[in-house]
Amino acid sequence: MSGKRLRAQQFARSLQNILHSQEYKDQIEKLMTEIKSKEEDHKLEITQLNCDMRKKFELKEMEYREERDKKDLEILELTRQLKIQNEEKQNEIIKLQIEFNAKLARAQDKTTKSFSDASVLPQSIYRRKLQHLQEEKNKEIEILRNTIRDLEQRLNKGQDLPFKRRRF
Repeated sequence: MSGKRLRAQQFARSLQNILHSQEYKDQIEKLMTEIKSKEEDHKLEITQLNCDMRKKFELKEMEYREERDKKDLEILELTRQLKIQNEEKQNEIIKLQIEFNAKLARAQDKTTKSFSDASVLPQSIYRRKLQHLQEEKNKEIEILRNTIRDLEQRLNKGQDLPFKRRRF
């Protein structure tokens, strides 16, 4: 009997050992399942974060693109305005040159008329009148040249300023 009992006890112990090892296996399997679940959750979080970051990046990129387009339109408008100003200034310069040439021609006509009338007038009156007309002509020429120079300087200043702004 004691042999049977001993065997029964050994059998019971081996069953207990098997049971304990089965419990350990079950715990290990449960932990492995939890690890896999956590890994999947982690992967899902990473995927979600990547998606969020991509959306934020695309939004920022779109904002920057819109801002750049707006600035491009501003540049085009400023360029158009500058072109119009240049054309207006060129037209003004041409107009002043025409006026200058007309006044110069009138002054020259007066001078030639005074030469043709010289035979009628006494010598001293002729000289004074000629001198007066020449002085008047020279003053008008100087005034017109100064006006043209001032306008050209303003035109050049107007052209230089917007280009300096673009560099910044």
